[in-house]
Amino acid sequence: MTRKNEGRQDKQGGQDKKDLDIPNRIHARPFPRPGVWIAAIIVGILAAMLIHGVVTNPNFQWKVVWLYLFNEHVLTGVGWTLLLTVGSFAIATVLSVILAIMRQSQNLVLRGVSWFFIWFFRGTPVYTQLVFWGLIAVLVPKISLGIPFGPSFVSLSTQDIFTAGVAALVGLALNEAAYLSEIVRAGLESVDPGQREASQALGMSRGQIMRRIVLPQAMRIIVPPMSNEAIGLLKTTSLVLAVPFTMELQFVTNSIANRIYKPIPLLLVAAIWYLVITSILMVGQTYLERYFGRGFDGKTSAAAPVEDGQAGKANRARNLGLNA
Repeated sequence: MTRKNEGRQDKQGGQDKKDLDIPNRIHARPFPRPGVWIAAIIVGILAAMLIHGVVTNPNFQWKVVWLYLFNEHVLTGVGWTLLLTVGSFAIATVLSVILAIMRQSQNLVLRGVSWFFIWFFRGTPVYTQLVFWGLIAVLVPKISLGIPFGPSFVSLSTQDIFTAGVAALVGLALNEAAYLSEIVRAGLESVDPGQREASQALGMSRGQIMRRIVLPQAMRIIVPPMSNEAIGLLKTTSLVLAVPFTMELQFVTNSIANRIYKPIPLLLVAAIWYLVITSILMVGQTYLERYFGRGFDGKTSAAAPVEDGQAGKANRARNLGLNA
């Protein structure tokens, strides 16, 4: 028998084996889900109808929208809105960390002050708080620096310090700090207490434990809700009219609308800018979550070479923040 014939027989034998009925053979097929496709088609049609109706509706006056979208006054309002958002959120973040640490303190005074701050600023409307900060110069005409319950060395006019912009910034920051502090506290408590104990056993101070052990792990829990708070704060800036602060985006667009008697297109201008800024914040949130989520996504990285001897001990101590 030639090799050619042997090859033909092998192919024929392999084909015969494939044609054999093997018992218990599983032919996996995806389960048909017609309901999902029907729902997707219905949702797609409704979305297309909604978009078509919004775009083609002449009452929205899209020409006016594009005319004022990049208006000089509108862009100035966008800038002030961003400044209020970033500034107040930065102040609130620092205060929230301090308040969260105070809530975990064993000192009754620190824990009580933190609890009262959170209770008060979460329990009263932000609009009411902004009105209060707008009237702070009436309630406290002067701010004095000196010995408590004693003579004052420096006395300043409150009206000169708490301008409308400063009052809006402080009012937003204090209100936001009350909410962020609970988020930070939840993140700190999510870290296993055993890691604190192990760090203390290594001789690390409380500050080093917080900065190098607790906070890096807690950020994975803190970032998502804190990012939502930042987006909410962006839209809360529209309430600073209560101070009154009249340079942010919502007030500027309302002023233009009242002047030209076209409220709907100017509302759309404000909405578009809020959506643009929110989209940018959401992109930043995604990168932050990815950064602080490293090591928790189930992916394993290549093991680093282990260093022995005095050099290895020094490097490990340096990574932990200890003095070798």
